[in-house]
Amino acid sequence: MHHPSAIIDPKAKLDKNVEVGPYCVIGPGVKIGSGTILESHVILKGNTKIGKKNHIFQFSTVGDGSPDKKYKGEPTKLIIGDENQIREGVTIHRGTIQEKGITRIGNRNLLLAYSHVAHDCEIEDDVVLTNQAALAGAVKVGTGAILAGYAIVHQFCSVGAHSFCAMGSTVNKDIPAFVRVRGNPAKPYGINSVGLKRLGFSSRAIEALRSAYRSIYRKNLTIEEALKELRPLEQKYKEVKLFSQTIKKSSRGIVR
Repeated sequence: MHHPSAIIDPKAKLDKNVEVGPYCVIGPGVKIGSGTILESHVILKGNTKIGKKNHIFQFSTVGDGSPDKKYKGEPTKLIIGDENQIREGVTIHRGTIQEKGITRIGNRNLLLAYSHVAHDCEIEDDVVLTNQAALAGAVKVGTGAILAGYAIVHQFCSVGAHSFCAMGSTVNKDIPAFVRVRGNPAKPYGINSVGLKRLGFSSRAIEALRSAYRSIYRKNLTIEEALKELRPLEQKYKEVKLFSQTIKKSSRGIVR
């Protein structure tokens, strides 16, 4: 289960059935759950907790300290859930004391080759970061969001649940849940209806989200006026309620 060329610190805690490939390096603060597979040349460092049945591919570096200039080597954390796929050359940093001190990644996420998750990011479940997608510090990504190749997200931005960020986009504002964006800077281009249909969202819910999108983006209303107009739809559709909540919680302003 552990290749003889792997270097595993005696203080690391690996559950049974963890497979460690050739030339991996695992540091003293690392904990790995049962069924996780490390391909060759994986580096795991710091106070890093990895759940069950994850698959981490070659040349990924997981749990390194942040390059943020404010970070001075404090004992921060990285927590990763279950059944994630972390592909070739992915980099994931621990948190910083200046923020919450923890980077969190949920369950069943797919991080494709050379994608990057910076310090203090929070990724929920079923998220896809396509090749070379990059999250700066303290970015929050909601459940089911997809970032296409080479998309980049500015620090402290939020990417709403089930949103879609097109290839090469530059995100410097918050993306509401269910919204599709593209461009540099990223601009909204409607509801992610194709993705929602694939996930089994009802046609009524999708149409309600389209109506909510029109209120926010097409009617020349202020945000406050538009949110007031959405209240009846919020009571009927949980999807519209989530869409509204991500707008209300925005601290950087939403993409426009």
